[in-house]
Amino acid sequence: MINEKRWKGVYSFEDSPYLMEILSELRDKETDTIKFRKGLVKLGRYMGYEFTKTMDFENLRIETPLETTKGITASDRKHVLIITVLRVAIPLMEGLIKTLECARVGIVSASRGEAPDFNIEMKYIKVPQIRPEDTLIIADPMIATGSTLLRTISGIKQCGKPKRVVLMGILAAPEGIEAIKAEHPDVEIYVGKIDRELNKEGYILPGLGDAGDRAFGEPLNISLIPQMHNLD
Repeated sequence: MINEKRWKGVYSFEDSPYLMEILSELRDKETDTIKFRKGLVKLGRYMGYEFTKTMDFENLRIETPLETTKGITASDRKHVLIITVLRVAIPLMEGLIKTLECARVGIVSASRGEAPDFNIEMKYIKVPQIRPEDTLIIADPMIATGSTLLRTISGIKQCGKPKRVVLMGILAAPEGIEAIKAEHPDVEIYVGKIDRELNKEGYILPGLGDAGDRAFGEPLNISLIPQMHNLD
């Protein structure tokens, strides 16, 4: 884990050959949907393992079948709330929860508009009660402009004050990190890698494309609800 010197409280995992190999597979345009989705799960699990190193723990004494020895319990791991930004964060959350298995899960559905305004529409928020002892992790693989996360963080903070607020992503652009840190300097950011920049459409470069479409398939641009109503 690398402490990024450009910002306070920003960390990357560029020093992990394992993670960088999986990220290389995700970047490859030939990687199919199933492999892409499984890659996000793998990264979530690995990042969850690494993140536990930042958590508080308590020493204890345990009895083995042979003698008494020292042990630990990671108390923070029992108080985790993961906020999943639909839809692309679902596989990332699946990986995180394999390590943070006691985590409660909340859902945020938000969509970013087209350039240059990148207006954010919040469509759905369902969050469990936020407790003072919670480590609140907002999972969103792509931290691009930061506009979606800024709306999400502001909304979540109105629901309660946790012990820590953490963003967990696969890739980030410097522009997105700058925007988030400017408005929420207390928020910690953990990402696989910080890429070079954003293009005019708000995509991370070199990036990996539209992570949601690559993980789940490109969505239809029409509403099926009227057609479903006409099935009878």
